[in-house]
Order: sequence, then structure tokens, then C-alpha cells
Amino acid sequence: MLAYLLRRILYAIPILIGVNLLTFALFFVVNTPDDMARMQLGIKRVTPDAIAKWEHQHGYDKPLLLNFSASGTGKISDTIFWQKSASMFVLDFGYSDDGRDIGREISTRMGPSLAIALPTFLVGLAVYVSFALLMTLFRGTALDIAGVGLCVLLMSVSALFYIIGGQFVVSKLWHLVPISGYESNLGAVKFVVLPVFIGVIGSIGSSSRWYRTIFLEEIGKDYVRTARAKGLSEMGVLFRHVLKNAMIPILTGVVVVIPLLFMGSLLTEAFFGIPGLGSYTIDAINAQDFSVVRAMVFLGSLLYIAGLILTDISYTIVDPRVRLQ
Repeated sequence: MLAYLLRRILYAIPILIGVNLLTFALFFVVNTPDDMARMQLGIKRVTPDAIAKWEHQHGYDKPLLLNFSASGTGKISDTIFWQKSASMFVLDFGYSDDGRDIGREISTRMGPSLAIALPTFLVGLAVYVSFALLMTLFRGTALDIAGVGLCVLLMSVSALFYIIGGQFVVSKLWHLVPISGYESNLGAVKFVVLPVFIGVIGSIGSSSRWYRTIFLEEIGKDYVRTARAKGLSEMGVLFRHVLKNAMIPILTGVVVVIPLLFMGSLLTEAFFGIPGLGSYTIDAINAQDFSVVRAMVFLGSLLYIAGLILTDISYTIVDPRVRLQ
């Protein structure tokens, strides 16, 4: 187990380096430091001296990858990539182009993101699995057909429709919760109820249909027929055998998502005015803030790799037959 984890961690290092280099290259293909200076200064006619001063203040006056004018290790270390990207491997994200500490912003905004993402994940998982089990229990009946039809219908509707429709009906017409905004501590409950509800409803179609497929695949196997032959009820077959043996494919999709909960939801946070990591990323993209975009892409890649490792570990917990060599 330890050797396996060490190998996976070592594999992650070149992946993260590649993601870093790719993000860096793509960003500077689209925007040069001069373009970023003009956007940040917000002046239509920016003088060359003002651009040069901004680039010097923010460290963009250095070469991108290699500094041929420097000597020794300075050829690599005295570059934009090294000074703004290498520190991320020790989770030092530096400062945004407007001078704010990115690490502090991430730690501050992580709470609002989790306040929406974690309840959506937990409630959604319970709802999706329960609905899928219900359709599996009554497979081939009118209830199953209606459930599948409802799933297809919900899958066909855009997420924006749920957000805008929910805000209009629940907030504007019924005045049950605020339409947008956020408060800390218990005051956040009234602001996150609607986003969580919409998040769960918006994913019922695809998630429940996927879980139903997994359960139907399991319920046709030999061990299920053996359990029925021994007199076990259909409910017992579902919960004692089918659900247990379906945990590995379920965990494949579930455990990977857990680390990404920290990243927040781009659409939900943007429309509901939640000051989380999702809205932070959207604002950085709109402002062409390379430092923040680079940090969020790196953090997302790091969390995704962590999710893959957690998935493999969870296999051994659910199914003792699985052993990591």
C-alpha cells in the first residue's frame, strides 16, 4: 500500500508540472504582459512608461522561461515562470495582479464554497441512490418507466433554467429566501438553501439514471439469483447484496468529486452572489488575472489527483478482494 501511494505521488509531479507549463503557455499566447498591464491600468491610452512600471512592479518584466542574460541558475530562476509558478508546489500561490494574497483569498472563500457544495453532494448522493434503488426495485413497471422518463426530461433542461427559474419562483414570487448574497455563520443558511436545492434537482436526471444502470447490471448476476433462491426478499437482495457490490463503481464517481468540492461551482456562485472559489475564478478570468487563474488551475489539478488516489484506497475498504500492490 505504501509503495503504491508513493508511486502515485511521484507520478503526480510530472503531471502537475505539465499542467503548469500548459496553463502558462496558453495564457501568454492569448495575452502578453503589455495586454495585462493595459487591462489592469484601465486606461484607454496607456503610456509605455506606465506599462513598463506596472510590469516591473508585478514581475512581468522578466523573460518567460529562460533568461539568457543571467548566469548560472539565474537563467531559470530569474524568469516569470519560475518566480510565479514554482512556489505553488509548496502551496505558496503568491499575489494576484491587484496585490491580494491568493492563499488568503482561497482560505477565506473555501468556506462559502463548501457551504454549498458539501450539502449538495451529501443530500444529492442520498437522493440519487434512493431514487435509483426505487426504480430498480420496480424495474419494468410503470413506475420505472416514469422514473426513467423523468430522468431524461431533467437531463434535457439546462442548469441555467433551474437557477433562473428557482430564483424567480422561490425568491421573487414567493419571497422565501434571498435571491442572492451571503452571510457568515448561521446567517448563511437562508442563502444556501436555494442553491443546494437547485443543485440537487439539476443532477437528479443524470446521476439517478447512472446509478440505476449500475444496480440493474448487478441485479442480473448469479449471486443475486442465489440469494433469491435462499429465500431472501427483494429488499434484502437490494440492500444486502446489490448495493454493497455496486459500491466500487459508485465510489469511482463519488470519491473523485470530494476534493473538487473545495473548488466551488462557477455558475451557482456567480448567479447567487456567493463569495466562493467559483466566483473568484470567474472574476479572475474576466479580469485576465493570470496569477489567480494559474493558482486555481493548479489547485484543481492537485485536488483531482488526490481524489484519484482516495478512490483507489476506498476500493480496498469496500471490497477486501481488492489489494493495492
